[in-house]
Amino acid sequence: MKVYPAAVAVLFAAGAPCAALTAFVPSGARSTPPFAASSARLSAHAGAETKEWAAGAVEFATPERYTIDHPSNNVPPHIAELVGRGLHLKEDHPIGIIRAKIQEYFAGLDDDFTVFDAEDPIVTTTQCFDDLRIPPEHPGRSPSDTYYITDETLLRTHTSAHQSQHLREGHECFLCTGDVYRRDEIDASHYPAFHQLEGVKLFDEDELKVQDLDHDEWIESGQCKMIGDDLKKTLEGLMDHLFGPCEKRWADDYFPFTEPSYEMEIMYEGEWLEVLGCGVVHTEVLSNVNMPERHGWAFGLGLERLAMILFKIPDIRLFWTDDERFSSQFKAGDITTFEPYSKYPPVFKDIAFWTPEGYVENDFFELARGVAGDLVERIECTDEFTNPKTGKSSKCYRIAYRSMDRSLTNEEINELQDNLRDRSAELELEVR
Repeated sequence: MKVYPAAVAVLFAAGAPCAALTAFVPSGARSTPPFAASSARLSAHAGAETKEWAAGAVEFATPERYTIDHPSNNVPPHIAELVGRGLHLKEDHPIGIIRAKIQEYFAGLDDDFTVFDAEDPIVTTTQCFDDLRIPPEHPGRSPSDTYYITDETLLRTHTSAHQSQHLREGHECFLCTGDVYRRDEIDASHYPAFHQLEGVKLFDEDELKVQDLDHDEWIESGQCKMIGDDLKKTLEGLMDHLFGPCEKRWADDYFPFTEPSYEMEIMYEGEWLEVLGCGVVHTEVLSNVNMPERHGWAFGLGLERLAMILFKIPDIRLFWTDDERFSSQFKAGDITTFEPYSKYPPVFKDIAFWTPEGYVENDFFELARGVAGDLVERIECTDEFTNPKTGKSSKCYRIAYRSMDRSLTNEEINELQDNLRDRSAELELEVR
């Protein structure tokens, strides 16, 4: 197994990031590469190598790289402070433990997968969207969903942003893991920074023997089915490796960068859980990297999603805490049940306002995070209506504030709530 961390992924300035692509992590799986070492010796040293390479990622922990003075920059300080934490590289952190177990599984397969663990999180719109057939009008490209640094650079929204780069460099089997960033709703399973792992595997041309098939003929061909079957077999083995032998089921899905595309669910503790998305790499994606004659598969999954299930961690914010009561519960290589230590009650506050035309909830959620940080546990809409006379629309939200390590006072929350009400004017919200 070959590993390429930050030492190999050249560090670029904010205006000239390294290459990037897309991931298949389903919306409910947030918190979404084959790589099998043919050499047991390489596999045995993978952990030590990752430790050494993790030091290179420290250079990414420079907030000013992401909050430059540019009219399109919408990266707030609280997001910039998260970049470069490298949770997936920490061997005794739940995210790092899951990442290591996935790499362990692929290291036992027959293919020789290269591992990329610590690449620059700044990518271009071409790498993150265009190369992956994500059109300009796609909502995922909106500033309400994506953190832009300039018009053409952003914090990657998925690890697939590096897919085309690695294919162009000649890598045909690889895993790519990293932190990704998206504006999102606020609750126990969603956070604007999370981690994904994706894999890609191309097949030998001589093995497939594909001859002059148009798009529809390829989709219906036996060779396409063979790639899909290999993908499903590989990922079913991965789920057994992580969860123990379990029942699985597949459903057809849609992703711009794979066709056909699939969603995988497993039966775990009496319920079906959506765990990943995957598919046969779209022919146009391969044509974009000057490999129109090649074919293969790709998958992506969210590490927080799997870690919350396996460790029974109830709140995604916990992954980012520095509290020793959290970190001391985990050890490299072991999956243990998390013992909750916070019994502090929430404080609820309501806010209602008239919304302007084009209002996007994610913008308000981001504003709330900027005011109160991780003290915001959940925001839910409790009421909405449109005035029949004026045509103006109103929304009312209930905000749950809760600290993981102390009791909150009404006085401090009132201050935060007043600040949020005042700053709502930045979004042209008319507080009622």
